[in-house]
Amino acid sequence: MTPRFDLVLFDLDGTLIETAPEIADAVNDTLVAFDRPRVSQQQVDDWIGHGTRELLIQALAWCDGTTSDAVRHSAAFPRIEAAFGVHYLARCGTRSHLYPQVRETLTALRSQGVKLVVVTNKEGRYTRTVLDAHRLTPLFDRVVSGDTLPVKKPDPAAIHACLKDYGVPAARALFVGDSSIDVATARNGGIAVWALPYGYNMGSPIEACGPDRVIADVSALTA
Repeated sequence: MTPRFDLVLFDLDGTLIETAPEIADAVNDTLVAFDRPRVSQQQVDDWIGHGTRELLIQALAWCDGTTSDAVRHSAAFPRIEAAFGVHYLARCGTRSHLYPQVRETLTALRSQGVKLVVVTNKEGRYTRTVLDAHRLTPLFDRVVSGDTLPVKKPDPAAIHACLKDYGVPAARALFVGDSSIDVATARNGGIAVWALPYGYNMGSPIEACGPDRVIADVSALTA
């Protein structure tokens, strides 16, 4: 079978792996340790997208009734963030799971010679731990985390770098994600974007973001 794309870039959380339950566990582990109230799973789902650091900031802002900027610049935040890192690394892989057809689709695309890349705003140490926990790391040619480059999504730097390094024209590249951030990243990078309806889009329907196509699961890439 001739692949329709030579390069496919994937978001991680909410696209390849359902990670929200263990992220919520780590957030609540941290909040309880610092005498804050717990947050709900739905709140965590809606905060996913800008990286776990920003998610923690939003959770603390909600708990303390303050602003994200106030949390970000508070003297206590570095200590809380460090504790969260310990909790999240311990939780990675404990309550997450692959979405349907992910492993099969990645394996099929790779066998066709398609270059596969993860582009996520999750920080690198967490990205690596989650991918390793689900044995996905060997299936990707490159992993671009939120701290790999000086900028992160929706900046298209990761797309541009991959197009250049792999010698793929924009018309032969695709971004697959689950949120408005992913759609904006693809648009900024000048490539097509397909979206999944089951991930984390801050509480909004993915259709409202205007992707080129909404697919039921990633097996549409090999259909």
